[in-house]
Amino acid sequence: MREFSATDLGNKTGDVLAAASQEPVAIARHGKPRFVMLTTEAFEHMKRSLDPRVARRTADIPEDEGAALVAELERMVQDDA
Repeated sequence: MREFSATDLGNKTGDVLAAASQEPVAIARHGKPRFVMLTTEAFEHMKRSLDPRVARRTADIPEDEGAALVAELERMVQDDA
């Protein structure tokens, strides 16, 4: 992740925005990263990815997630036995 200072954000806004259009960039204040700038699309994707409440039809569950779900359910059944 590229890093820009808060001063860069003020003085080189175009450069910062150009970089943020390619990947998230860190904005540092007093030498420490404090903020992240990213595209709206990346932000929306991140929000959707972080929400654990996902409803799917069983036919649409990816194979690796389905296997993990079955393994966890079997573990829970064994623990209750």
